[in-house]
Amino acid sequence: MIQPWGSAPGKRPMSPLTNEDEQLLLGIARRSVEEALQDACVGHPQGVSGALLERAGAFVTLRNRGALRGCIGHVDPDQPLAACVAECARSAALHDPRFPPVTASELPSISICISVLSPLFEIRPEEIEIGRHGLYVTLGLRRGLLLPEVAAEWNWDREHFLSETCAKAGLPTDAWKRGATIQAFTTCSFGDKLSAVVETAPNTSREAGTS
Repeated sequence: MIQPWGSAPGKRPMSPLTNEDEQLLLGIARRSVEEALQDACVGHPQGVSGALLERAGAFVTLRNRGALRGCIGHVDPDQPLAACVAECARSAALHDPRFPPVTASELPSISICISVLSPLFEIRPEEIEIGRHGLYVTLGLRRGLLLPEVAAEWNWDREHFLSETCAKAGLPTDAWKRGATIQAFTTCSFGDKLSAVVETAPNTSREAGTS
């Protein structure tokens, strides 16, 4: 699924990703998963350039025949995109607390989707566009994030989306009305060929696309 990609207001946009960039990132993610299952050390990706060296946040989602098997992301743009994707892919395979680690026997049926995040920007509730904006809600030490496709897949309106993001943060569902900081982001999302095959399978997890 390709999500709208845009820059954050007042911030320098990331360079657009080419089809070649996307394929390179998908390859990096799959190699990271394979190496993680072999208990090999995952080093920084080599031979990358351009947009893949720019600092950006990203999420990597793993599915097995349409069923969610892991989704881990990094919001802060504090490392090169290629390195961020490699790290998130490994963590999604091994360290998503909702699932047991991915096994080697699952690899042939594991699909990969990557969502590259724009910088965060503050947004008013009435400005949220379902299917375009992801949300990041914070209050004190609590934080919760949901990707744009989650609200679109579940047909949530703005208030429901905000409430679910607050719940993800472990906050009362109306915290967005009571002092929580609301930030948004857009994504550039793309998947491998296997991901395209299983995309029509029902997604039964509201947790997909969370930090």
